[in-house]
Amino acid sequence: MRILYVADGRSPIALAWLEYFAGHGHEVHLVSTRPCAPKIGLASLTVVPVGPGSGPAGVASPSRSRRRLALLTGLRHWVGPLAVRQAAPALARRIDEVRPDLIHALRVPFEGMLAVAARPSAPLVVSVWGNDFTLHAPSTPWMRAATRRTMARADGLHADCRRDLRLAAEWGLRPGRPTLELPGNGGVRRESFRPGDPAHPEKRQALPGWSAASRLVLNPRGLRAYVRTDTFFRAAAQVLAALPDTNFAGVAMAGDADVLGWVESMGLGVRTRLLPAQDEAGMASLFRAAHVSVSPSTHDGTPNTLLEAMACGCVPVAGDLESIREWIVDGENGRLVDPASPGDVARAVVAALTDDEWRAAAARRNVAIIAERADRAQGLRRAEAFYRDVAA
Repeated sequence: MRILYVADGRSPIALAWLEYFAGHGHEVHLVSTRPCAPKIGLASLTVVPVGPGSGPAGVASPSRSRRRLALLTGLRHWVGPLAVRQAAPALARRIDEVRPDLIHALRVPFEGMLAVAARPSAPLVVSVWGNDFTLHAPSTPWMRAATRRTMARADGLHADCRRDLRLAAEWGLRPGRPTLELPGNGGVRRESFRPGDPAHPEKRQALPGWSAASRLVLNPRGLRAYVRTDTFFRAAAQVLAALPDTNFAGVAMAGDADVLGWVESMGLGVRTRLLPAQDEAGMASLFRAAHVSVSPSTHDGTPNTLLEAMACGCVPVAGDLESIREWIVDGENGRLVDPASPGDVARAVVAALTDDEWRAAAARRNVAIIAERADRAQGLRRAEAFYRDVAA
C-alpha cells in the first residue's frame, strides 16, 4: 500500500508505525506537524507546522513547569483549530502529489483535524490518543466542533482503549466504520521490555551509586499537564517516613525548577534522582530496576509506560481511570489511586513495597497479560489487516 501518515514525526508512537510499515514492503510517506529527521526508509518527508508550542499538547521539555504546560495546552485549544485551517492547503497539495491508498492521522488534535480540513479523497484512518476525547475535545467550542468533524469524516478509527471506541460514537463516528483497539504504538517491543533476572538486579547499572538491595519507586511520565507530579513527590515524603531505605527516580524531570523545589522542600534530595529523557534501552533498564512504577494521571488512555512497566515486572500504581481499569484490577495486578491524594498514593506504594509475595504474583500476571494482549509485532500485523479493511 501507499500510506501517507499525518503525525508528529518526533513521536516514538509515530516512529513505531513508520518503522513497521516501511519495513514491511509498504510505500510510506510522512507529513509531520513538527520538524523532524526520522532515521527510517521513508518514501518522502514533508513538514507542515501546525499551531503554537514545540511539542504535543501536555508533553514537557525539561525547562517547562506543569503550570506553563497547562497554559500552553489551553492556548493550543483556542488557537489550534485556526492553525489547522491555515495549514490545510499545504497538506492538500501533498496528498494530490502522493495519491495515497490510505491516510492515517496519528492523533485527533491536531493531525486528524488537519487531515479532515485538507478534504482528502483517500480513505482516512484517525488514531485517538488517551486525552483526545476526555481533555482536549470538550475544552473550547472550536475544539468540540473540530473533533466532531474529524469523527464524522473518519473511515476507520484506531483507539488504545475500549473507552475511546465508545466515546468516538458519542463524538460522531459513523456506525459501521471499521475500528481497531490497539496500544498507541502498536504494543510493547517485548525483546526490549522483559523481566529481569532476580539474581542479577539491574539497579546498579540503571542508577549507579544506589544499592541493588534498596527499594526503588519510579515515575516514568515526565512533566505533563494531566499528570500530578506534585502528588508523586508529596507521596514520596510519606513513603520515606514509613520506609526510610526507599529511593525515587523521575524520568524527563532533570533541571525542572518546580520539581527541584519539591525535592528540596520535602527533604528528598539524597533519595531522589531526576533523570533526563530516556531511550528505549534506558527505560527498559529502569523498569527492571524498579519495584513500583507510579503514574498519578488525571486523564489517560493506555499509557505506553504502563504496558512497558507491566512487561518488565514492575508493578504499577496508577490513577483510578476507566481506561486504566481495562488493564489493572486494583489489588490483583496493581494499585489504583486518587491521583490528587498524596496519602492515597503513598499507602498504595507502601503496600506494594512491603508485600513481596503479592508483588511477585502481580508481576507474573502482568507479564502474561502483555504477552497475550500487547505484543507489538502481533498488534501491527492486526493493523495491516485493519488498513486493508478501511481501504476496501
